[in-house]
Amino acid sequence: MIYNAYQAQQDFFSPFQTFARGSSRVLKQFEGAVPEFFQLRRFVAALEVMGGYRTTHERPAFGITTSRFGNGTVEVREEVTASTPFGSLLRFRKDTDQQQPPVLLVAPMSGHFATLLRGTVATMLPDHDVYITDWHNARDVPVAAGRFGFDDFVDHVIGFLEVMPAGAHVVAVCQPAVPVLAAAALMAEDKNPSAPRSLTLMAGPIDTRVNPTRVNRLASSRPISWFEQNLISDVPWRYAGGGRRVYPGAVQISAFMNMNMERHVQAYADQFRNLVSGDTERTDAHRRFYDEYLAVMDLPAEFYLETVKTVFQDHDLPRGTLTVRGRPVRPEAIETMALLTVEAERDDICSVGQTMAALELCPNVPARLKRNHLQTGVGHYGVFNGRRWINEIYPLVRETIQISS
Repeated sequence: MIYNAYQAQQDFFSPFQTFARGSSRVLKQFEGAVPEFFQLRRFVAALEVMGGYRTTHERPAFGITTSRFGNGTVEVREEVTASTPFGSLLRFRKDTDQQQPPVLLVAPMSGHFATLLRGTVATMLPDHDVYITDWHNARDVPVAAGRFGFDDFVDHVIGFLEVMPAGAHVVAVCQPAVPVLAAAALMAEDKNPSAPRSLTLMAGPIDTRVNPTRVNRLASSRPISWFEQNLISDVPWRYAGGGRRVYPGAVQISAFMNMNMERHVQAYADQFRNLVSGDTERTDAHRRFYDEYLAVMDLPAEFYLETVKTVFQDHDLPRGTLTVRGRPVRPEAIETMALLTVEAERDDICSVGQTMAALELCPNVPARLKRNHLQTGVGHYGVFNGRRWINEIYPLVRETIQISS
């Protein structure tokens, strides 16, 4: 019912928004020739704002074609190194034979596409051979492909590392922190030659009992059956994944936006004023952000429900009861991997202390290889994007990789 209601709303408003976008482009051509120039510009701005506020289900392009390298630049091309129905291992291959430390950037499967980490990739590319988990939209995955749960996420991380060159490093952003730490622990215990040399866990919910946020309290306030009955829906049959049970990405983005609705309303009000005043730099920045932010992907229902229960309700990892395929996960098996945890002072999704908990769960990692960084002045997204990420956080990530390469 949720998905059908959402899709009906999208289908109803889509022609009006298409008309608004097209009309704004046409009317812009006449701005200089109309006496009431200012009033026309306001009308065009209103049309553009109305036409631009829409969710999409198509993965945006990374659009990274070059990278700084040494004193110059090199061309970059995307290369799918491995793929399953639920995700691809995407490499940003640079046009150079010089070897650099391989890094697996594990993107969150939480309603957005991996392209949300475009800035993260671009920052890391000059110094590293960067790969990323490019998760697929569940509504495009046929039911015949089977299920995808928490254990499958762990399996994908391990499988992707085994495809990459040995001695890789892992950077997990937000949601993947728990399954990535689990994968690292299992690989360490098995003495897997593809085990990562370092782990960087950024704003991830290792232990949500610490300083619980509104998101954490909501996840633990109701039984898992409530989430299944109220938030899970079937993909409409018009899509490739028709009939698959999913947590719709549109529901997730609505929840995120409701947490900071005043901020988003203000952003669109500012966009209207910037369009009227002709501030192209700010209007373009707004478009780039919301084109990415409002591009949503559906999550397999089993993955969403198992993550809510395992991570946010039962706290299996910090309690020492987490299993993968029935096998206990023992973080104490990690002994030689460098471990960096990064947190944000103003994070309202994953609060201070939740990610740092990983350091205590890995007592056998030498103190010289463990570090926590609390980034002041930023919220959740500032951990992996923006000026503070580039100038203050990334140098620590790079150093962690260097000392363990």
